[in-house]
Amino acid sequence: METYAIHKTAMIKPRLARMTMDLIRGKSVESARAILENTNTKASRLILKVLNSAAANAVNNNGADENDLVISKCYINPGPIYKRIQFASRGNVDRHDKRTSHIVVYVTDNKEVTE
Repeated sequence: METYAIHKTAMIKPRLARMTMDLIRGKSVESARAILENTNTKASRLILKVLNSAAANAVNNNGADENDLVISKCYINPGPIYKRIQFASRGNVDRHDKRTSHIVVYVTDNKEVTE
């Protein structure tokens, strides 16, 4: 059964977060947690929260075994961009874009649904 968790509007640039997300794609949940806990980036802390939430959803809502969980899909999409200004020299104004991300993690235990 496949379950997922989403963190919308995370305050991190999508390009920076994708570098960390590439480290855990296709791994088991235990090894992905170990990788993220030993990676010292803001993205790893945010992705770890989403991964833990997806694993908890699989265990509590679908009765999956936590040791069998594998990351089936994970991706980061761009979120809304907050446009901010900063005053520059000679009366100019520079625009600084604060980029945000939507972090999505799917986990599965590779078992079919029985009804």
